[in-house]
Amino acid sequence: MTGEKETTKYDCIRLGNQLCFPLYACAKEIVRQYRGPLEKLNLTYTQYVVMMVFWEHGGMAEGELGKIVHLDSGTLAPLLKRLEKAGYINRVRPENNERKLFLSLTEAGEALREKAIHVPQAMADCINLPKEELLQLKKLLDKALVQMESKQTEGAVNL
Repeated sequence: MTGEKETTKYDCIRLGNQLCFPLYACAKEIVRQYRGPLEKLNLTYTQYVVMMVFWEHGGMAEGELGKIVHLDSGTLAPLLKRLEKAGYINRVRPENNERKLFLSLTEAGEALREKAIHVPQAMADCINLPKEELLQLKKLLDKALVQMESKQTEGAVNL
């Protein structure tokens, strides 16, 4: 039998006291909710995120895209190959720099933008919170992400 002191000692590792778990569970559920609307576009959630970046910013280098969507090259490369195979993007290595990969939308990729316009509305009821609370949640998550990113680069030295 555990005493009061031991219970307090282990409170820090109780699942119900963790911030990470509801974030993880919500993210997982949101991605699951996206499956329906995205199946009509033949996209996974991560592919949709990448396509939104292209629709917003246009073509860019793979490294730049990876920074925006928080994915490393090992994760991004197969996803980009699938988008290229689907006819949505072009992947081109410049002759003067074989190590760099430049990405751009095809006409089909650009046309997909119009078909994707319905996705946010289809997802609008996914989280049943008032708009003000949703905006506050997004603001807090954006702030937390910036803080975590700055912590990662604090000790970094530019050479």
